[in-house]
Amino acid sequence: MERSQSELEDIVRNKICGVCTDRTVDGQCGLEEPAGCALFRLFPAVVGAIQSVKSDDIHQYIEAIRRNVCAVCSEESSDGSCDKRRQVQCALDAYLILVVDLIEEATGKSFDRKSLRPAEAGPSARLGSQIRL
Repeated sequence: MERSQSELEDIVRNKICGVCTDRTVDGQCGLEEPAGCALFRLFPAVVGAIQSVKSDDIHQYIEAIRRNVCAVCSEESSDGSCDKRRQVQCALDAYLILVVDLIEEATGKSFDRKSLRPAEAGPSARLGSQIRL
C-alpha cells in the first residue's frame, strides 16, 4: 500500500506523541524545541531506512536506522555514540520498534514480532551498546 510521507508522519505522530514521555499533561510536546525531535526532524530518512529493510529481524532495522539516520543526525558523535540515545532522550531510538511496526503496517507489510521474543532478552541479547528499547 502506497502512503505519502505526510500520511505516514500523521500515523506515527498520532501514536508516538500520545505515549511519549516528553509530552505535557495537556498532551502537547514538552520538548524545549519540538522541531528538534530526531524522529520527526529526520522523518523522510527514517521512512527510507525502514522501507529499505526486507526482513523481520529488528537488528536489520536498527542497522538501517544507524546507517541512514543516526549517521546524519547532529546529535551523533563522530565515533557513532550518542548521548541522547544513551540517556533515552531520543524518541526515534526509544520508540523504534513501535515506529517500525507503524510504518510497515501502514504500507502493507506485516512486521513479524517473533524476533522480539522475551526468551531472547537479557544481557546476552544486547542490541548494541547504545540501544535502550
